[in-house]
Amino acid sequence: MPQKDPSRTEKPTPKQIDRARKKGNVPKSAEISGTLNVLIGVIITYIWIRYVGEELLDLLRRFFLYEIDAFDPTPGNIYVLFISMSASVAKMVLPIILTIGVCSYIVQRLQVGKLWTAEPLRPKFSKMNPLNGIKRMFFSLGTLGRLFKNMFKALVIGLVPFLVLRDEMPQFITLYYTDAAGLCLYILKTGFRIVLYSLIPMVIIAVIDLIYTRWDYIENLKMTKAEVKDEQRQAEGDPTIKSKQRQKMFQMAKRRMMQDVPKADVVITNPTHIAVALKYDAVVAPAPVVLAKGAGRVAEKIKEIARANNVPIRENKPLARALFQQAEIGETIPKDLYHAVAAILAQLWKQKGRGMPGRAG
Repeated sequence: MPQKDPSRTEKPTPKQIDRARKKGNVPKSAEISGTLNVLIGVIITYIWIRYVGEELLDLLRRFFLYEIDAFDPTPGNIYVLFISMSASVAKMVLPIILTIGVCSYIVQRLQVGKLWTAEPLRPKFSKMNPLNGIKRMFFSLGTLGRLFKNMFKALVIGLVPFLVLRDEMPQFITLYYTDAAGLCLYILKTGFRIVLYSLIPMVIIAVIDLIYTRWDYIENLKMTKAEVKDEQRQAEGDPTIKSKQRQKMFQMAKRRMMQDVPKADVVITNPTHIAVALKYDAVVAPAPVVLAKGAGRVAEKIKEIARANNVPIRENKPLARALFQQAEIGETIPKDLYHAVAAILAQLWKQKGRGMPGRAG
């Protein structure tokens, strides 16, 4: 295990984990896979063993009692016999093999998830350095951990049969008077006991290995604070660039807004701090629409453009403040302001000697 960089203190981001997965770097415990495969194999064998015994007994009876005397060992007959025996053996063995294979796939899928990549198969010349290989073999904490783990497993696998057989020694004398079927049954039961007792420490080791593998995976993918910030900038965009983009968009919106001021029917002011330009066209909208609004310098610019284009300017502090706070550019004014605006527009149309093209309310 290489020495970890102390500056890598931040948990890996989803993007960092995804990059590692695409390279085939996933948290996968070989111990949990191997132990579960053995356990599943023991269970399916225990379930299937009666059928296997019956099939094997039938095969032996058929071969030795019924077919051996009449068997003519020609190449054709040997081929037929081979096919027949292979089919019988396949019926006995294939269900066990297929069950273990399917369960093994499920265990791997649960650990790794949906992942198809050929990256681990590509040769990596950086890993072909013999000095690095020697360091990994003899001077690695990971190698020492695996060594002690395998030694413990070997001790358990060697000790359990000894303890079980020592416990069964008083039964050995009675086996002399047991028939072949009883002897086979005893051997199978004792064998299952040995395997199951061996699996108990193996399951404990597998669970510990699974937890450690996932912890070590996250530790190896940890990032520095600078890397996390860089990734956030890439995902969200550079704040400087985004600020410039917002500024540009604001300038464009402001330019479009100022271009619409000459089309306004009236500009409502505060009088100096706020200005709101309104346009009423019953064909376009059922109520007056805000073409432009602004405060401070923007308000002064709106009034300047309005004067240059002979757009009426009316001072109404409460109405200007309400329009500025409640109405957005390009939208109709709120219903509670209809009558106040309609009164101003009606007055303007009356001064021009024309009737209003519609009603604001």
